[in-house]
Formats: sequence, C-alpha cells, structure tokens
Amino acid sequence: MPNAFARSLRKHETNAERLLWRRLRELKKGNLHFRRQAPFGRYVVDFACHRAKVIVELDGDQHGADKQAEYDEERTKYLQSRGYRVLRFANWEVLKERQRVLDYILHVTTTPHPDRR
Repeated sequence: MPNAFARSLRKHETNAERLLWRRLRELKKGNLHFRRQAPFGRYVVDFACHRAKVIVELDGDQHGADKQAEYDEERTKYLQSRGYRVLRFANWEVLKERQRVLDYILHVTTTPHPDRR
C-alpha cells in the first residue's frame, strides 16, 4: 500500500517538491542520494537520504491544523526513533528561500549525527 501511495504522490507533486527535488538530485555528485516520496514503515516521507539518516518534509497550509500537527508530531517521533533527523520546511520557504533551505539540508546531511559521534 505505501508503494502505490508513494507513486501517486510522485505523480502529483507540488511546485515546492518539484523545485527542491531538482536541487536535491544535484547532491548525488557529493555522494548524497535522496529518494523522493519514499515509503518508510507505515509512512511515506517527502525526501530521504538514508546514508545521512535525514528526512526532509515539506509542509503546506494544512499542516497548521491541530489534527495534522498531532499526526506530524507522531510521525516525526516514529522517524526519530529509527535514528533519522527530520527537517521540516514550509512550501513557501522552498519557493522563496530555496538556497537557504538547500544550504541547511546540505549542512545537516554532512554533519555527523549527534548520537553517532
């Protein structure tokens, strides 16, 4: 089920997802391979770099709602319990401040995880 859902999400990506994906693919040259709309347990994450154990989530307006915020918190705890760092950005940040977002992602993916020093 998560695989079919992930395929559907890839076909219907937002502008922010499309723009960020273009830039994340360029990081492959630096040995950082990201997957988009990747199944992860019972969830599908927007972008995952398994080597760096980093997940990047883009949030639209619906993520401000109480019920969605609770779901996001539960999801983040699950992903963190698997040893991943979860980075969240609003869609508008990617659209208006793409380089800052990418710089931060690059910084986190190239900095050793605090639990593994």
